[in-house]
Amino acid sequence: MVVGILGGGQLARMLALAGHPMGIRCVVLDPADDACSAPVARHLHGAFDDRRLLDELADMVDVITYEFENVPLESLRYLSSKVPVYPPVAALEATQDRLDEKNLFRDLGIDTPDFLPVSSQEELESAVNRIGLPSVLKTRRMGYDGKGQIVLKEAADVSGAWEQLGGVPAILEAFVPFDREVSGIVVRSTDGEISAWSLTENRHGDGILKLATSRPHDPVKPIALDFATRLLEHLDYVGVLALECFQLGDRLLANEFAPRVHNSGHWTIEGAETSQFENHLRAVTGLMTGSTEPLEQSVMINCIGEMPPLSRVMKIRGAHMHDYGKEPRSGRKVGHITVRTADPEYLQRATADLCDLQKSGCR
Repeated sequence: MVVGILGGGQLARMLALAGHPMGIRCVVLDPADDACSAPVARHLHGAFDDRRLLDELADMVDVITYEFENVPLESLRYLSSKVPVYPPVAALEATQDRLDEKNLFRDLGIDTPDFLPVSSQEELESAVNRIGLPSVLKTRRMGYDGKGQIVLKEAADVSGAWEQLGGVPAILEAFVPFDREVSGIVVRSTDGEISAWSLTENRHGDGILKLATSRPHDPVKPIALDFATRLLEHLDYVGVLALECFQLGDRLLANEFAPRVHNSGHWTIEGAETSQFENHLRAVTGLMTGSTEPLEQSVMINCIGEMPPLSRVMKIRGAHMHDYGKEPRSGRKVGHITVRTADPEYLQRATADLCDLQKSGCR
């Protein structure tokens, strides 16, 4: 079995690594010379819209998937005429436009922060009058890890904000004074079976995920699973999906969903019976998905900018380091560390020790 992946970053790398023990091989298409999945997967080097390469990829694989949201839709539509593509193109299309995504949530009865479309400075001012301040102005397309958005805290921030964002179609969202951020990670097989991992509690800094902690018995998991199930069934989805939410009291408000394996689910490699990466491959290749049950308690720490010394990380019992093989660069995710243990007090101590090794900080 051969799986084609559009995108050759760390998610493709971890998919390929998960596939090797099962005899599943991966081929990645990526324009980067230094795609970090290349050491573990065959690398087709070129543009995502290169029809010659798309044809070559389709001839080599049994199914196509993707590792990030900014893949050209036309490329996936073209590939889907030649080979199965999972998750479905409709899922990717919904996530490429924040307004479409929020409208989909609303149509499915999934709670969200208040939002309005913005296509000019005048529309922004009108939207602020209706939604109020503070609020968040986001580009409708592109943007990740905190990019493509501006927090409007007071009236002075509104003046010129639309032009500052690039004068592109945008969406204004009410600022949510959330208690915490969580993500529900789920998988749906080709026969419609749905499984969910433990809810993940997330901590961000500078728009980048710093810490992800599994919460096996979290009381709001049923809400997240209900929201995610509505998406999965509406989209006739196959593969792993991550739904990011704000928790406000006993409510969850959907922020966005990712039609792919997700950074907040990296702890599943060591912390669950079957990882998100293995289950994604199982799902898209038509295999029965594996158990998502947690093994113990887990936390994942992102390594931002550069990797900490391996020798120091390995002194921490229960730590597992994943180096993506990327060149160090400020603000870049270059790896992650997972700690798994049955002792919650030790988990806190080990997490603090690992955070101390991170120059970018993660407390």
